[in-house]
Amino acid sequence: MNNPRAMAATIVGAVIGGVAAYLFFTERGRSVRRQIEPALEDFSRELMRFRNTAQKVAGLATEGWKLLNDTLGDGGKPPARSPSG
Repeated sequence: MNNPRAMAATIVGAVIGGVAAYLFFTERGRSVRRQIEPALEDFSRELMRFRNTAQKVAGLATEGWKLLNDTLGDGGKPPARSPSG
């Protein structure tokens, strides 16, 4: 393998595979998995709350721009929220 990216991908894949095998096929791995699952579920729930909050804020910002543009008589569009806009 002369391609450094391919070598890195192979190593990362092997490490991920090793960790997955440990977590699913050993008794100690199952125990670790049982301990971290509640924390991962809490983290996932918090991410969803953050996402919902961010969407509400973006919606309010858009409404604010619309109101400001209507008030000033400028029918322009609000600025893009992200570079992909």
